[in-house]
Amino acid sequence: MSRHRWLILGIWLATVLGAVGVISHTQFLATLSEFFPRSPSVQQTVLNEQLRKGPLSRNILAGIEGGTAAVRTKISEHMVQDLRGDDHFEIVSNGNSGTHEKVYHYLFTHRYLLSPTTRPELFTVTGLRDAIEKMLNVLATPGGEAVEALFPGDPTGTMVYIAKEMSGMPQPVPHHGVWTSPSGDTALLLLQTRFSGSDTEAQQHAINRVREAFARAKATTGRPGENAHLVLTGVGVISVAARNTIVHAAEFMSLISGTMIVVLLLLVYRSAVALLFGLIPVISGIAVGIAAVSLGFGRVYDITLGFGTALIGEAVDYSIYFLVQTGQTSAGAEQWASKYWPTVRLGVATSIIGFASLLFSNLPGLSQLGLYAIAGLLTASMVTRFVLPGLLPGNFRGPDLNRLGRFFLGAARGVASARWVVVFFVVLASGILIMHRHHIWNHELSALSPVPKTEQSLYARLRNDMGIPEAGYLLVVSGSTFDAALQAAEEAGPLLQRLQREGVIGGFQSPVNFLPSVATQLKRKSAIPPEDVLTARLTEAVHGLPVTAALFSPFVREMERERGLRPLTRADLPAGVRELVESMVVRQGNGWRVLLPVAAPPSGRIDRKTVQSALLRHSMDKAMFIDVSNATNTLYSGYMDNAIKWSLAGVVGIVLLLWVVFRSIFRVLRILLPLIASVLTVAAGFIALGVELNMMNLIGLMLIVAVGSNYALFFDRGVRADEESASRTLVSLVIANMATVMGFGPLAFSGVPVLQAIGATVAPGVVLALWFSASLTDREMLVGGKTRVIGDGSVP
Repeated sequence: MSRHRWLILGIWLATVLGAVGVISHTQFLATLSEFFPRSPSVQQTVLNEQLRKGPLSRNILAGIEGGTAAVRTKISEHMVQDLRGDDHFEIVSNGNSGTHEKVYHYLFTHRYLLSPTTRPELFTVTGLRDAIEKMLNVLATPGGEAVEALFPGDPTGTMVYIAKEMSGMPQPVPHHGVWTSPSGDTALLLLQTRFSGSDTEAQQHAINRVREAFARAKATTGRPGENAHLVLTGVGVISVAARNTIVHAAEFMSLISGTMIVVLLLLVYRSAVALLFGLIPVISGIAVGIAAVSLGFGRVYDITLGFGTALIGEAVDYSIYFLVQTGQTSAGAEQWASKYWPTVRLGVATSIIGFASLLFSNLPGLSQLGLYAIAGLLTASMVTRFVLPGLLPGNFRGPDLNRLGRFFLGAARGVASARWVVVFFVVLASGILIMHRHHIWNHELSALSPVPKTEQSLYARLRNDMGIPEAGYLLVVSGSTFDAALQAAEEAGPLLQRLQREGVIGGFQSPVNFLPSVATQLKRKSAIPPEDVLTARLTEAVHGLPVTAALFSPFVREMERERGLRPLTRADLPAGVRELVESMVVRQGNGWRVLLPVAAPPSGRIDRKTVQSALLRHSMDKAMFIDVSNATNTLYSGYMDNAIKWSLAGVVGIVLLLWVVFRSIFRVLRILLPLIASVLTVAAGFIALGVELNMMNLIGLMLIVAVGSNYALFFDRGVRADEESASRTLVSLVIANMATVMGFGPLAFSGVPVLQAIGATVAPGVVLALWFSASLTDREMLVGGKTRVIGDGSVP
């Protein structure tokens, strides 16, 4: 070692400094998009695009609560004025009276271009007479005076028809000139950012702008506005909250874990110098792991970073093995290299094979995590083996742990005499898993949601108050252009109306109610007769009715004006309508898709097969009907299936590696049995408690195998030697086990499902792995005077 000491130290320093250099130029992204698949199906593509960049994902719903109605209105108006010039937002609206006037003006002045009742038969003598008679009947009913002013300019009742259609659609309630909740105690604002909902960093900046605007607006109200407060929600807001919750919880739990591990190691080593040496492999592993992900993916996601750091927490075990097993002299380092390193090296190899399975996941985030763990573990183990021995001073003395070692040796002998306990746990766990085999895995994405119920309720409440449909069901049609997509939506309209009449669906929304295709508008324009023809037909139509044709001169002028209008485009849509249309018509690659929200019938569920059959019968085989909740869970289920498949592939890889090394199926089974027993017992424990396993539990089970393989290998490989060496090895295993429990255990109390799942899986799992490995070891290793040192480096 002495000949190459400086060369090794130089390579290590250059590697770490190089990694730091890469990290200094690394792009760290605060986004959730790493958990979307690489190769989704067509339906998954639509769903992913909406979750990541769709208009609904970019909406921020704001509510001003507290104070008087006048105060809330004033704050709302100030916020709109403040934010409308902000580059972070495409839309800022509070439904002020000017907006309502513009929407009404748009609908009324284009009513015959917008209404599906505009057909040639409406303008025949019979059609006009029937329409006028119906309007006269409406005028004679209670409340008819509300449409009296419309009668001269709209005797066909077209505006009444449009208003009736709109009344079935949820929409905000105007009060004091701005949108309010139905109860009147919340002023509402709708903001749409220019950034995708999955870009949590950009969404965070937009949210900060809204809060700052509220603070400025509130300051203008003085004391009357002291009780006013702002609530925000939306897909982007929830994504930011989820990220912040996970990151803050991970940071806090890491602080607790790190403190506990440092205290433990100080108690064991009784030396700050030894503690520093013990942390060098971990720090090196973290640096190289981040750099590897940066070089491999071009960026590092912050959530992946947090998970990855937790995973390579296993690296602290290597330095514990080295510092405890070397004994009390620096000369013990050479003995450790020949006696123990081959066992540690094989444990590292099994861990790398296990984590390599993540590299083939269809989730980029898991692939990053796999690369991070592999690079980190490999670096930490290499630093432990080659760098630490060169750093130890010649007078280094490790802790005297002989008394503690003898205690653990006696305990291990007792555990090895009661291996029937392992058999009992395996049989019991297997029975539980077999009985609940159809309910082991949770395939619902909500299982991982870090969003509190209160936040989910707030989103549902403000969304309903704003009249934004819940994305429960979607009918998706496509077109090569924006107008072609509108035509596809028009073709779907009659079918959806029929399904609504049959009770299959409860209703639907369509952008063509506000912006028909150009072809449809031209067709409706052509249905309107010239002024002289219309006047003559009106004169004949009102014959015998209590009205004269002269009363409808405003109608004749309006019709002539609409005949001369150019077709409407997106540019003509007023605020309040434009955002609704753009939320349903979205660009997809080189084409466009229309997302038609479909409401469920009173039963609460739509029979997907019935809708799909109807689509096929009407030659709409390219249309997609998506049950968003089911599709989301199916998407997550696909992730789970993929992760399980590659995890099993990793297990097969570990088995093959052990077979190549030992050439004995018996030894392979003896090493794997405690790991399998631990995984089965932990999984069965969750099921017995009524908790189905999710993806984070799966990663936790992989960690049990990765960490536990070291224990199993140490207990398997041995030679006859003195009791002192065996006791030191047992101490190192127990201390490493305690450090791992301290590292992952606090996560179980984090309150965040994704972190809880990992912590609650790994902490008990590694304890069981150590216990079961000791129980299933060869009794000759621990019983009597022929004690064998656990961790021999000889050829098996």
